[in-house]
Amino acid sequence: MSSVPSASRAVWLKNLHRWHWISAALCLLGLLMFAVTGFTLNHASQIEAKPQVVNRKAALPATLLAQLAGGAAKQALPTDVAAWARKSFNIDVAGVPAEWEDGEAYVPLPRPGGDAWLRIAADGAAEYEKTDRGAISWLNDLHKGRNTGAVWSWFIDIFAIACLVFAITGFLIMKLHAANRPSTWPVIGLGILVPVLLALLFTH
Repeated sequence: MSSVPSASRAVWLKNLHRWHWISAALCLLGLLMFAVTGFTLNHASQIEAKPQVVNRKAALPATLLAQLAGGAAKQALPTDVAAWARKSFNIDVAGVPAEWEDGEAYVPLPRPGGDAWLRIAADGAAEYEKTDRGAISWLNDLHKGRNTGAVWSWFIDIFAIACLVFAITGFLIMKLHAANRPSTWPVIGLGILVPVLLALLFTH
């Protein structure tokens, strides 16, 4: 690319710089978050978490007990029972698959940075438990895409594409300036060689 005419080179540089700053702007917060959580995940055993557990109990009205009968595996709670759970525990379980056994319904409610579940026994005794492991755990789960839902999964895919654009345009900009910056290729080579050697020699 360094051999192209100066006019064409200027056009290339202008477009590359445009896409480079646009992708940088799109990636800014994501890169900061993923960099920080990369560090916290790498040192997870040294970062102490203090989970906070909330446990609540209630009794399902007798008028709704009959609706629990005949529940099948992975079938969501009946609409009226889900509405009662929302009112009693301030949770949304509508349409969430439940596990059924001997008339008892168990609804897993995994979430980033914690966990939760709802259990309704055959006699109507209901128990809800929510575990919160803190902000760092929440950010770590966002990094891994753990229990984050489809929208966050789409964001990770789009963010990955934006990072590729950022990296590729940055490389091409450096290539265009390499003739005037002799250290460009040694630094790029070092940036490639170091992680490859570390992975080959020190990981097992």
